[in-house]
Amino acid sequence: MPKTRLVCVYGSLPACSLNHRIQERKNRAKALRLEQNRKSDKPEDFVTYDDSESEDENPAVVNEILNTSYNFADYVKTREYLSKDVRTINKNFGSRHILTHEMFKETPIDLGNMNKVFCSQWLSDRQVVFGTKCNKLMVYDVVTRSLDQIPSLISRRDALGTEQQQCGIHSVQINPSRTLLATGARNTCDIAIYRLPTLDPICIGENAHRDWVFDMCWLDDEFLVSGSRDTKMSLWQVTPNMVEDRFGVPIYKHISPLALKECRNAQKVRALSFNKSFREIAALSLNGYIHVWSAETFRQKLSRKLPSSQENVCLGVQESGLYAVGCRSYTLLLDCRTLQAVKKVSSRYSGCGIRSVSFQGDILTIGTGLGMLMFYDLKAGKYLESSINSSRTVVLKASKGHVFPDEEYVDNIQNVKYVPAIYTHSYDSSGTRLFTAGGPLPVTLTGNYAGLWQ
Repeated sequence: MPKTRLVCVYGSLPACSLNHRIQERKNRAKALRLEQNRKSDKPEDFVTYDDSESEDENPAVVNEILNTSYNFADYVKTREYLSKDVRTINKNFGSRHILTHEMFKETPIDLGNMNKVFCSQWLSDRQVVFGTKCNKLMVYDVVTRSLDQIPSLISRRDALGTEQQQCGIHSVQINPSRTLLATGARNTCDIAIYRLPTLDPICIGENAHRDWVFDMCWLDDEFLVSGSRDTKMSLWQVTPNMVEDRFGVPIYKHISPLALKECRNAQKVRALSFNKSFREIAALSLNGYIHVWSAETFRQKLSRKLPSSQENVCLGVQESGLYAVGCRSYTLLLDCRTLQAVKKVSSRYSGCGIRSVSFQGDILTIGTGLGMLMFYDLKAGKYLESSINSSRTVVLKASKGHVFPDEEYVDNIQNVKYVPAIYTHSYDSSGTRLFTAGGPLPVTLTGNYAGLWQ
């Protein structure tokens, strides 16, 4: 929502100075107090109270309200003629408005015979890059609806024909300046770096992991951390000289990690996130632990056992430092300073399994194993409610995509209503478009799903 403090050039009051706005504000505050005072069946763990029961506003506050416009027209107009009026805008207002007014419509994307999309990122306002279980790195153009495959990089051990592991691309990450893309190589134990926006190969990272690389995170434009099923974490450096070197043909360099360390008390590092506010790396392991590493020294600081050790497969971090961990039946919110659980966001559907999480401002987006996206309002402390019908929450239900069952499932597949799991979702820079993708949840099923919500 835009907010513009108007200063009169002619006259004594701006056009937005209307007394009925104060009365509307009082009515909303009164309704909110009634809602908070209503006793629920399950009492809250933490409750706050107003300092005063008085409904009278401070004169300074009233003056501030009457001289502030929340109109987009006023915001754009003052910006156009470089007015000195104080103006701000909430960049997440668009996505919240579209969600609450149920304006998102899905456009299914045909992926042919690809198998399960595990990760995705927006490259630009018209291109999305994603990785699949069948080791394909693809770029989708949302305007022309075309798909292009990016060649995977081959490491030395692949060239020698030893230790070939092609088990999917599990992570796609873009550095802060959006000049480099890190993802998996042809061998799932190695990493590949591409130049943006051309997607020319720069280097391949090898001689580190002996098992699949599950996730990566950029610390800045030069340093990258990877986590693997072998419980190891690697620190990589892509120097400016590597980026600036340009060859006439697609030639790339082979690099080794700056550091390779074991994540103690971990069994298979499943997800990584860089907490920029606290300069630390959070790692999630499949044995139900969350581990914190110092980004400056690349040393493990602490580990903490999570309340649930079942299917902890995804991790997200808010700009303020709040962590979100996707578990089997709920999403766990953790205070990054203590790793104490702040809130357990129970799923509205039993046994759905949380497969992907991300923060869009104060909205936590949750992708489930039942083909649904749910949205949790962190400020309100509840699932985002529809403005069209306040009795229901906002839920996006994905289309079915495609599934290719094995022989053992041919007889059973018709008795079970198939829905895809949302393994990945990604907002564009404006927050008004959402790419979702995934595929069948059972390991033995082959298939895919992808959709664009706008």
